[in-house]
Amino acid sequence: MDARAFCSASRVVVVAGKGGVGKTTVTAALAVMAARAGLSVLVVEVEGKSGLASAFGKPELGYHEIELHPGITARFLTPDEALVEYLEDHGLSRISRRLARTGALEVVATAVPGMKDILLLGKVKQLEQDGTADLVIIDAPAAGHAVSFLLSPQGLLDAVHAGPIRKQAAEVVEMLHDPARCRVLLVTVPEETPVNELVETAYAIEDRAGVSLGPVLVNGCYPETDLPTSPAEIQELAAAADVFVSDREADDLAAAAAFRSRRGAIQAAQIERLADRLPLPQIRLPFVFAAGLRTADVELLADALEAGVGTLTPVPG
Repeated sequence: MDARAFCSASRVVVVAGKGGVGKTTVTAALAVMAARAGLSVLVVEVEGKSGLASAFGKPELGYHEIELHPGITARFLTPDEALVEYLEDHGLSRISRRLARTGALEVVATAVPGMKDILLLGKVKQLEQDGTADLVIIDAPAAGHAVSFLLSPQGLLDAVHAGPIRKQAAEVVEMLHDPARCRVLLVTVPEETPVNELVETAYAIEDRAGVSLGPVLVNGCYPETDLPTSPAEIQELAAAADVFVSDREADDLAAAAAFRSRRGAIQAAQIERLADRLPLPQIRLPFVFAAGLRTADVELLADALEAGVGTLTPVPG
């Protein structure tokens, strides 16, 4: 499958995963890959302070769109601002201003369980319907909240039987249940706990929320290498390269190589376990050995993501 076909499969992509697995990093790489394929991309943050903007050398995101990269814009959605915009769009600007002045927005946004999520998802639905961008990518909350985030519209639909809230919930549910409009990409790292949580999240999203799942993105994978793990072999290789390595340095390098080999074996075992427990295609992304994410790192991950997408079988039709 080519990158453009992959990124055009759904107009909204929700990127979700356990905290710390790099879902924001994957969001950035996916956005870059889609932009390279000629698509306009809007990235939506719903939690804030994810580091997405700083990866592109941009200031912290606000409610209004900013350009992150050629072909990529981004914004931070909040329930309060989404509510104000909703009221203004429906001819209730005076009420929205009064709510803002009195500080009652938070009360209104939390008056009904799941209301905050429906406000955010309702805004995403509007962006998708308006054709704001060819692809809208949501950098979703961490896995546990991501499930409730996607379940909230159905919960409101079951609880509210009439009125604008029900209409909004119904329209959001319709978007979430249509694979051509929305799907979820789950991100994990090849470690036991994140893999366990991803499997649980995958079944909850597909079975309970009714949202289609794309390939699993396994982030932070070490490259396959055959490292020398004995001091003697290391010194032999160093001598062949005309580099002096002391006995102590050779011991330290051997210990580091042995640790790296053990970690690689653990990762391989977890990747295999994930494949056994979750029958979804996998795309593996390399571990980025850097203190902070930079644009060059995002470009590198976008290269790896595109290569992984190229191994997928196109969906007929």
